[in-house]
Amino acid sequence: MRKSVKLAATAVILLLLGLLLYRFYVIPKVLYPTKYSDFVERYSEEYELEETVVYAVIKAESGFDASDRSRTGARGLMQIMPETGEWAAELMGMSEYDSEMLYDPETNIHIGCWYLRYLLDMYEGNLPTALAAYNAGLGNVSKWLVNPEYSKDGENLDSVPYTETDGYVKKTLKYMEKYEKYHEEL
Repeated sequence: MRKSVKLAATAVILLLLGLLLYRFYVIPKVLYPTKYSDFVERYSEEYELEETVVYAVIKAESGFDASDRSRTGARGLMQIMPETGEWAAELMGMSEYDSEMLYDPETNIHIGCWYLRYLLDMYEGNLPTALAAYNAGLGNVSKWLVNPEYSKDGENLDSVPYTETDGYVKKTLKYMEKYEKYHEEL
C-alpha cells in the first residue's frame, strides 16, 4: 500500500512538472517561435518597431515559412507583394533589387519592417489601421477612412469591410499579445 502511494505521488509530481514544462517551454517555443531573431531585432530597432509586432506579422503572414507564396503572389516571411518590394527597395536605396530576394529572410524582414514603419507613420501610430493597410493595401484603407460607414473620425477604422482583413488584424493583434505574454524579454 505504501509503495502505491509513493508511486501515485511521483506520478502527480511528474504530471505537474510536465504541465509546467509545457506552459513555459512548449507553448512559447512551438506556438510562438522567435525564428530569425537577429534580423527581427536589427530591423525592429532600426525602424523603431516593437519586436512583438514583427513576430506577430510573420506568424500571421507566413507561419515563419520563408519560401511561402500566397495565391496573390505575396512572398516570403512577411508576405510582401513584388510591386511593394520594388517600390520599397527603391525608396530605401537598395541597389540591385530583384523580387526573388523577397524569399531571403533578411531582405524580407528588412523591407517588411520598413513598410510597417511607413504605414505606422502614415496612420499616426494607429497599429490596427496600419495592419489593415498592410493586408488590404493603402488605397483600400484610405477609401475606408473617408467613408463614415467604416470610420466615424477619419482616423480609426470602426469596421473593416473585408472579412479577410478584419480577421487578419484581429489575429495579428492576438498574436502580438501572446508574444508579449510568452516572451517577456522582447
